[in-house]
Amino acid sequence: MRTGLTCMIGVAFTLVTLAPTAASAHIGNGSHGFVHGFLHPLAGADHVLTMVAVGLLASQLGGRALWLLPATFMAVVGLGGMLAFAGAAMPGVELGIAASVFVLGTLVALGVKAPVAGAAAIAGMFAIFHGHAHGSELPDGAAAAAYASGFLSATALLHVGGIGLGVLLGRLSEASGLALHRLGGAGVALAGIALLGRII
Repeated sequence: MRTGLTCMIGVAFTLVTLAPTAASAHIGNGSHGFVHGFLHPLAGADHVLTMVAVGLLASQLGGRALWLLPATFMAVVGLGGMLAFAGAAMPGVELGIAASVFVLGTLVALGVKAPVAGAAAIAGMFAIFHGHAHGSELPDGAAAAAYASGFLSATALLHVGGIGLGVLLGRLSEASGLALHRLGGAGVALAGIALLGRII
């Protein structure tokens, strides 16, 4: 687990280090696009909760899930963003995002030991909605590549934060005898129910 966490931190650090450079390489509003892209996932509780829940689920499953779940989510988020950049419509985006909060939180709360490939598929299924939502908010005049590098960097950091939180809660649970990891998942699931209640 320690090796997987170190790997994810390294990936996130690399993205955050290189993304501003890539943004400034574009003519025009490169940094403008990167900053907007970076802030977009952080500005919505639904995005934050989902991406942290992916990290929590990855830490719960352990092993290769530590990198496969976040990597799958980020790859499909990028795809969703590209679809939005291309003007492709996607129905039910808000519903898909709210459902992702509930489902991923529930998997953590119940301590589900799903096959890693299945968990990655679930994460990817929901990631397309988040990516499309990010891509749809591309500011006028901003470089799409810079904007995408921004929201992918923020996504990576939230995944790493979720993994770190999961590891911490797991250690505290061992010391106290409480299933804090599952309680965290239950909190995310309850937030998902509230989000779904606003949409349905």
